[in-house]
Amino acid sequence: MTSRPEGFRRVVDKLAEFGRQIEAVWLDVAARTAHEAADALGVAVGQIAKSIVFRGPGDRAVLVVASGDRRVDEAKVAAIVGPLARADAAFVKERTGFAIGGVAPLGHVEPPVMLIDRELCRFDEVWAAAGHPNGVFAVRPGELARMTQAPLVDVAQGASTPGLTAPSPCSGVCQVDATIGLCPGCARTLDEIAAWPALDDAGRWALWDRIAARRLPEVR
Repeated sequence: MTSRPEGFRRVVDKLAEFGRQIEAVWLDVAARTAHEAADALGVAVGQIAKSIVFRGPGDRAVLVVASGDRRVDEAKVAAIVGPLARADAAFVKERTGFAIGGVAPLGHVEPPVMLIDRELCRFDEVWAAAGHPNGVFAVRPGELARMTQAPLVDVAQGASTPGLTAPSPCSGVCQVDATIGLCPGCARTLDEIAAWPALDDAGRWALWDRIAARRLPEVR
């Protein structure tokens, strides 16, 4: 493992911190695009959780983890986090610690503002970059959201896929902090936690939108 690049090792260490059975894989070929990654893994392009970085308010990095077969709608992202600008390779490397083509959804040198494309929920398992174009790891979309505490939101161009199942935001045993009235792990109120089992998917996605607004209020 010590022979692998530093960015890949950083992601491996971060995955180990979560205590979950998720292992980073080193590919024989570099996969700098979603299509290259899908070909190398033998999966659908949509299963590739590609990382798109923008320059956001306050010069913070805004990381959108999107489904590989969807284009990110910048207007939708800006409506959530505020005005966006293009991020060049130097900005991406400085703020995330990873080069373009290997930006992972965790293990950043500076925590980015992060959103996860709900279109990834079309699949039981997706593949994300592991800090290097040769590095990837497999994860369930809901698990990725819980690990990163990034909200699942509508950021893809066009209409959302009908009938998407909304995963639970719960990251463990929910405990509401009385000082803020929310569970720190999932950003839900006690009433919202209790109501979750009875909600249909439309109601659950609406709750994910409220979670996004609560987790990102300081960005705009």
